[in-house]
Amino acid sequence: MRKLLTLFCLMAVATAVWAENQGDDGYTLVFSDEFDQADGSLPDATKWVASTRRSSTWNRWISSSPEVAHIRDGALVCRAIPNPDTSTDNVPMITGAMETKGRFSFTYGKVEVRLKTNRHKGNFPAAWMMPQPPADSWPAGGEIDIFESIDAQNTAYHTIHTHWTYTLGYKNYPKSSFSEWMDVENWHVYGLIWEPERLVWTVDGNEVGRYEKSTIQDYLDNGQWPFDHAFYLILNQSVGNGSWAANADTEYTYETHFDYVRVYQKATSGIDNLRWEGSASQKLFDLQGREVGSVQDFSADTSTLTKGIYVVNHRKFVVK
Repeated sequence: MRKLLTLFCLMAVATAVWAENQGDDGYTLVFSDEFDQADGSLPDATKWVASTRRSSTWNRWISSSPEVAHIRDGALVCRAIPNPDTSTDNVPMITGAMETKGRFSFTYGKVEVRLKTNRHKGNFPAAWMMPQPPADSWPAGGEIDIFESIDAQNTAYHTIHTHWTYTLGYKNYPKSSFSEWMDVENWHVYGLIWEPERLVWTVDGNEVGRYEKSTIQDYLDNGQWPFDHAFYLILNQSVGNGSWAANADTEYTYETHFDYVRVYQKATSGIDNLRWEGSASQKLFDLQGREVGSVQDFSADTSTLTKGIYVVNHRKFVVK
């Protein structure tokens, strides 16, 4: 009887939270960062980690220095700056990139990123998403670019990369990249609506492009739609190498400001991917079907749960 009462109380509180936070469109906020910490501080380490330097254009000069990723005036500022110490790090510039890999990932939902950047030869910032490991290697695992801009262009780009579009070259079956004139030096909200059958890009709430899951099995068998598993978020200021964005001006300081990041989900998000294991009575699952504990674990204090949508006994609730 005590277990039933505990479950009932938890579900009642969670239902109240759901009602309070659900928007008119059925989406509920499950992750956000308003970057309101003190100037000069690092972004919240429970949500963000510095990206790793590797050999791709965007990450070839990444640094964990706070000089290239810090909070300023209520925004995350990612920078590309002339390297202040080439004696210990022999690269001409260092660049900032933060990601939620291993901290937060999700399957299906709505993302909004408010940002602005500075136009200059070699500028190459982005707000984008990559598959949370374990996943197929790039590009088979997929990539979703919510926003990119290059050089001094007043243009915003929105693109996906897959085995189908990149390796096989089928970029127009269906169309997989979109762009429009945009005054990128002013604040705009760049969004993505990710559903099981489509990706829809928005700018300031207006649709600017969409990519649909194919109904042709041969396309699917060749990697046309890898967007059915969890992805994490990346915010970065990179610089070009001449292949798309121009070569970097290594004496210039590039900056992109991210005012906020918000992720929303509907209560039905990911439900088709859930696998029920063992007794359904007390186990708690996230929307990727992973067991995160039991009702008893959180009955005294639901604040110990990461905000998001959870399932218990085949019913869903939201923790803010």
